[in-house]
Parts: sequence; C-alpha cells; structure tokens
Amino acid sequence: MTSLAGLTVIDAATLFAGPSAAMMLGDFGADVIKIEHPRRGDPSRGHGAAVDGVGLWWKTLSRNKRAVALDLSQEQGQEILRRLAEGADVLIENFRPGTLERWGLDPQDLLDRNPRLIVARMTGFGQFGPMARQPGFGTLAEAMSGFAAMTGQPDGPPTLPPLALADGIAGLAMAYAVMVALHARESTGRGQVIDLAIIEPILGLLGPQMTAYKALGVVPQRTGNRSSSNAPRNTYRTRDGRWLAISTSAQPVAERVVTLVGRPDLVRQPWFATGAGRVEHVDELDEAVASWIGERDADEVIAAFEAAQAAIAPIYNVKDIAVDPQYVALNTFVELPDEELGQITMQNVLFRMSDTPGEVRWPGRSLGHDTDEVLGGLGLAAEEIAKLREAGVIA
Repeated sequence: MTSLAGLTVIDAATLFAGPSAAMMLGDFGADVIKIEHPRRGDPSRGHGAAVDGVGLWWKTLSRNKRAVALDLSQEQGQEILRRLAEGADVLIENFRPGTLERWGLDPQDLLDRNPRLIVARMTGFGQFGPMARQPGFGTLAEAMSGFAAMTGQPDGPPTLPPLALADGIAGLAMAYAVMVALHARESTGRGQVIDLAIIEPILGLLGPQMTAYKALGVVPQRTGNRSSSNAPRNTYRTRDGRWLAISTSAQPVAERVVTLVGRPDLVRQPWFATGAGRVEHVDELDEAVASWIGERDADEVIAAFEAAQAAIAPIYNVKDIAVDPQYVALNTFVELPDEELGQITMQNVLFRMSDTPGEVRWPGRSLGHDTDEVLGGLGLAAEEIAKLREAGVIA
C-alpha cells in the first residue's frame, strides 16, 4: 500500500515547479494525470540532455504520471477538464492569472462542481499585486529573493544557480501545501484554492534575512564558500588535487577540527567560543586548515577527520555519486524499463517510509500515451475520441 493511493491529481502545469509537486504526489501512489498541449507538449520535454530526441529531464519529472494530450484553449478541451476535475482531488496549474477564468475554468466554478477539489495555483508572482500578470520563472525568484546577491565570491558578480533551484523549492512547498489542504478537507469536507508565488518559498530557505535586516540593518554579503555564521567552513584542496568540504556549525566540531590540524591553542582564545567570533578570525582559521589539508592526500584527510568525529565530505560530481557506497546503500537511484529508451536510471523517491513506501513505477511517457484510457474512463466512446483527435483537441 502507498500513502496516497486513491488520490487523483490533475497536473495541468508546465516546466518544473508545478510538475515537480505532482511528481512527488505520484511517487507515493497518487494517480497523476498529466495534461499537455497536443501539438507542443510540455516545454520540459525539450530541456536538458536527450537520447535520440527523447528528453531525460522529462523522463524523471513526469514519472508515475498518465500522459494526456488536451488542448485547453478549445471549448471541447475545457469541458473534458471540467469532467476530469469533477472526479479529482487536486488540480495543479501554473497559467498566468486570469487564464483559467478566460477559458471558462474559474476555480470557483470548478469547486461548485466538485466542492472537495483542491485547486493549487502556482505562478511566478502570485494571483494579485503589481507583477501578478508578468511572466515569472524560477530564475527571477532566485534574483528577487536575495539568493543571487549573496551567492558567489566577495569580489565577483551575483551568481545564479546552475539548476532550477527556486522551482524545486516551490515544488516541495506546493506538495506540502496540497497535503495541508487535504488534511483540512478531512475536517471541513471542503476543498480550497492554494495561491503559491515562486518568489516566496525560496526566501524561507535563505534564513532570517528580513528579520536581521529589520532588527539590525544587516544586508547579507557574498562570502564565497565561507559562512557568515561560523568558521572554519570552506572547501579545501588536498595534495592529490581533490577538493573537500568542511562544516563546523557545532562548537565541539570546530574544536576537534582545529585541534586535529595542529592548532589547539586557538580553542583557548576567547573569540573561539562563538560562531560569530570565529567568523571574525576566519582568515587565521582557514590558513590553519588549508595548510594542513594541502600537505596530505584526500583519503588520509578524510580518515583523520572521521577518526576525530569532525564533519567532512568530498566534493562530488555525478561520476562520484554513481559509485558512492552510501548512496548505493540507500538505494538512492533506481533503474527502470522504458518504452522509448529501453532502460533508464533516475533518482528514487525522496524518503523512506516503514509502512507506506513510495515507488517509481514508470518513467515519463510519450505525448498522449494515456489519452484514450483516461477519456474512456470518463465514458467517452471510441468514436467520440477519434473525432476529438481529428479536430486537434487531443492527441
């Protein structure tokens, strides 16, 4: 048994944030119906690496989803979505504010038809405000949240992440919001509308920057790989050319690190007792750690840190991740049969549950793979489905 078995989710969103929320729900058993435009498909099909024209990002993002190609700009497509929503628990969409309403799919009308429906709306800037109707993407959230301003070297430019970071964070937040709404429905018997702006969830992960600004006037600055809260915290190169990362967020760990590298005298300094004090002396601490590590090979350094119970990790690329014994033990990656590629490897579900574990059942499917099955489930006859396909409403 899976946690969300019996839950029906319509994924009418595109690209990354909304679809990733739907993916997480599907990983734990929800029946996710993925809606795409019958001729263009979801833009994420064309993002990232591909094999023979088949996008690999799509394969992960749309796993465990039934693929339906439906043109929501056409009246017949809109009516099909209404019928799907009547039997669904959740509808996830990320069209610009006003688009659903223009198509005659106002969330309140959908709730009138199905009072238990949860309409999860995800946009760059939310459903109201001066920027609400502007196009919004995760990159803009990374810029506006303060993330880019505090990322990078002190003397370098603001730095954006090389991945869809804000979208991924928003996807996690939306999956959480949906679960909160589902729990509330158990008490009220009613669904509701969720309004999530991609610019907001990433703010929470950046720490209490607004709290510190209002209280102290602090504006976070770029610190490279250093931390503004504790030290030593950086990346260090070993004698054999490998890079290692160290964290000393806990005071005892900081003491173990400087003792290990031959500077126990630093522990006795009054300033060493707090993270803020150590940050003020970061150059001295970094010099001690970097010089000690630079005189040794990576395996020797890691073994010494582990023996001292100090926190350290190698800087991995994906080749390292693929063979790391901890990831292997956790079964972090799964290999699946695929209708288009034969075999494909992807990351497993995000966490393990003792009684109702999640599962990757199949990778993302070809455009319209399940259209006939889903429409047949609504009671449409084969002849009706054929006419809709001929009219370009479905694929």
